[in-house]
Amino acid sequence: MEKVLFRHEMKVRDYECDIQGVVNNANYQHYLEHARHEFMLSEGVSFSKLHNEGVDFMVSKATLEYKSPLRGDDRFVVDIDMKREGVKLVCLQNIYRLPDEMLCVKGRIEIVSVVNGRLSRGEKFDELFKHLLQ
Repeated sequence: MEKVLFRHEMKVRDYECDIQGVVNNANYQHYLEHARHEFMLSEGVSFSKLHNEGVDFMVSKATLEYKSPLRGDDRFVVDIDMKREGVKLVCLQNIYRLPDEMLCVKGRIEIVSVVNGRLSRGEKFDELFKHLLQ
């Protein structure tokens, strides 16, 4: 990842692990989403307030590459970078185990903006995150 706009630290909870003792693959997507929401809050953007205003940011595509598993009680960090591609906001997110910074997941999450039920050209992304997208 070239640059990191935001880092969010978390800890694996036992119930997120499968019978093999590693984090179930679906939970990594939860971690990525939680970090994006925390990032938005750090920028003063409320996901629920946007929704109440008729603006919804929706995942249109998620690509995850699993590199190394997390296990119960592991601490980890999610890094976020983002860029615009056409109508989409692309979040490049990596999950690293702590303290060794082992890459566990490499993610590319494509997000679209729906305003009052209609796909927009992403103007709201530019409005809210222009200072980060330059």
